[in-house]
Amino acid sequence: MNSVDVVVIGAGQAGLSAAYHLRRLGLVPGRDLVVLDQAPSPGGAWQFRWPTLTYGRVHGMHALPGMELTGADPDRPSSEVIGDYFAAYEDAFDLAVRRPVHVEAVREAGDGRLLVVTSAGEWHTRALVNATGTWDRPFWPRVRGQDVFRGRQLHTVQYPGPAAFTGERVIVVGGGTSAVQHLLEIAGVAAATTWVTRRPPVFRTDGFGEVEGRAAVAMVDERVRRGLPPRSVVSVTGLPMTEAMRRAREDGVLVRHPMFEALTPEGAVWPDGHRVPADTVLWATGFRAAIEHLAPLRLREPGGGIRLDGTRVARDHRVHLVGYGPSASTIGANRAGRAAAREIGTLLQGPASVSPDEAVILSTRRERSN
Repeated sequence: MNSVDVVVIGAGQAGLSAAYHLRRLGLVPGRDLVVLDQAPSPGGAWQFRWPTLTYGRVHGMHALPGMELTGADPDRPSSEVIGDYFAAYEDAFDLAVRRPVHVEAVREAGDGRLLVVTSAGEWHTRALVNATGTWDRPFWPRVRGQDVFRGRQLHTVQYPGPAAFTGERVIVVGGGTSAVQHLLEIAGVAAATTWVTRRPPVFRTDGFGEVEGRAAVAMVDERVRRGLPPRSVVSVTGLPMTEAMRRAREDGVLVRHPMFEALTPEGAVWPDGHRVPADTVLWATGFRAAIEHLAPLRLREPGGGIRLDGTRVARDHRVHLVGYGPSASTIGANRAGRAAAREIGTLLQGPASVSPDEAVILSTRRERSN
């Protein structure tokens, strides 16, 4: 049985930020702190992005704390650029990330600590930073006829790039940035494209500065403070109207259609009887928070979400969620990692149910940091 002060689950932007700030507080990775990551390589969810998403097309990538990302080739795939950057970051700060490790469950240990059960063993911990993001939990809407459609159905997590859709009739479902990026790429090679959203998209043509960004984050934050499932920041900011999107609208590509009523073996049908044949339906319908492993702690509120006080879970202050809700952006993840580390630093100064040997270790470390 391993025993540490803090377990960080996830080594994306939020997890690495938290680990960096915890290390600055004096926690030693591998001894007082362990970072567990399910992915096979450094890079968080970025390593799984499609090859045509080059670094120059990435929207709003902020550097990790303490180390800038410089000199990146804008034409290189973002998965490679950010994967290499995260790998260098882990090495530079000796974060000792353990991977691939699948976290199966987090439950009470029975002595005031938490028990983290994983594919690589179990850890007792006084505090937990959950930074698992959303990539591992794609949202697939359920529609009538989904099981009889004879074409293929893909989600953004499976998007292979536009070449795979050459000559096909493609329906793209979703009103977010990824849906629009997919649509514009596929339209150049497909026989036909149809863009479908459940609600009319909102396009933003004005500027979007710090004031607007804070207001948008505040709207998402208000939901998690009420214990409601978080919405994405882009859902309250709208889609930025780029020059490429303007051209696509003029060319008849970026034309939104309401959600179809059902899928048929040949395609989709709308309530008025209108039909569109399709070879592929691409579901760019977003993600949900990957937090099923926290279920044994019963953290959810009646509204279906997890209520937060800053990054702390209201029902259990030992648990922090970062990269969740209002901090689900690269700059928000950085700030959340720092805030979680500060709160945990305070928690670790308080009493805990530990063994005599652990008490000696904690005392020694605190003396070194004073």
